[in-house]
Amino acid sequence: MPALLTDTPTLTGDLVRLRPVTADDAVQLHALMRDPEVGRLTGSVHDDAQTAAVPWTVAQLQEIYARWADDNDRVVWAVVDLGTGHVAGEAVLLDHDPDNASIGFRIWLGGARDRGLGTEATRIAVGHAFDTLGLHRVELEVYAFNPRARRVYEKVGFVLEGTKREALRYADGWVDAHVMAILAHEWRPRPDSGSPARATTPPPPGR
Repeated sequence: MPALLTDTPTLTGDLVRLRPVTADDAVQLHALMRDPEVGRLTGSVHDDAQTAAVPWTVAQLQEIYARWADDNDRVVWAVVDLGTGHVAGEAVLLDHDPDNASIGFRIWLGGARDRGLGTEATRIAVGHAFDTLGLHRVELEVYAFNPRARRVYEKVGFVLEGTKREALRYADGWVDAHVMAILAHEWRPRPDSGSPARATTPPPPGR
């Protein structure tokens, strides 16, 4: 039977480790959110003047992550860069729709680009959705001004399904959001995917 979404395993690849977020991680995540690219590319801010601001305090982030840990519609990981041992961002499976065996995905990394960390973290999370949770569909949205992320998703196997036109207001203009998804029968190991993720915590109990 599929695992409960309240179980957050620790999964280790060649470049990154996905593990449950701890209260101590909130300090580092808060600092990473000051990366101007994080706010802009995730749609968390609406003009360049806001990109260095973080809308939450460390204490508020701790409360948010503690609440998410108890939710049954998401799995939230801290993404740890194995090269440095530091938290580099977060990866989340969210908005679980059990009737349709589908789930959403999002990821952000701060200051750790062009090293393959996001690609591996995405593969690990998607593999968990299909291979462990037994889901049929994983979907996401990526803004048109983030072609780097779109290339990562395409490398993992996501397919463009449509465009939400002018979905984000930014500065004096509008930005499209591309809807992408991957289905269980499309999920295949890639030749450049490296070693499969290794679970370093006991398997979660069945439903």
